[in-house]
Amino acid sequence: MTLPGLLSATVAEAIELVGDVRAVRRTLETLVDLGLGYLTLGEDTPALSGGEAQRLKLAGQMGRTQRDAVFVFDEPSVGLHPLDVRTLVHVLDRLVDNGATVLVIEHDLDLIANADWVIDMGPGGGAAGGRLVARGTPEQIAADDDSLTGGHLRRHLGG
Repeated sequence: MTLPGLLSATVAEAIELVGDVRAVRRTLETLVDLGLGYLTLGEDTPALSGGEAQRLKLAGQMGRTQRDAVFVFDEPSVGLHPLDVRTLVHVLDRLVDNGATVLVIEHDLDLIANADWVIDMGPGGGAAGGRLVARGTPEQIAADDDSLTGGHLRRHLGG
C-alpha cells in the first residue's frame, strides 16, 4: 500500500490496512465508534461539518482520564445517521462513566431522551427564545405541557 493509497482510504477501510499496529488501529476504531468511519484519512479538516469536527476532537480525548473534565458539544449529531446517533450516545455515556461532565446543546430527540438532565430554553428560537421553559429529567420535560421540546419528546417516547 502506498501512502497516497492509504490517505484515500476511509477510516473503516484503513483499520484492515494497518494490520497489527496497535496504537493506530485503536485510534481508527475510536473514530469508527464515533460514527466517523466514512471519512477519508486524507480529508481536509475545513471540509468537515461542525459535528464531525467536534467528534474528531473527542477522538483525541478518548483513552485519556476524564475525571474532572468538562466537555461541551454543540449539535454533535448533525449529519449523523440515526444508528450513528446511538453510537454517539454510548460514547457520551462512556465519558460520564469515566468521571467527565458532559453538556450537550442538541435538538436530536434520541440524545435528549438519553440525557440525565435537560434544560429546555425557548419558548421558540431567536428573538422568541432565551428563557428557561423547563428543566428536569427527560420524563419530566415530556410531562411539561409548557415545553415544546416536551411535546416532541412525549411523542418520541411513545407517550
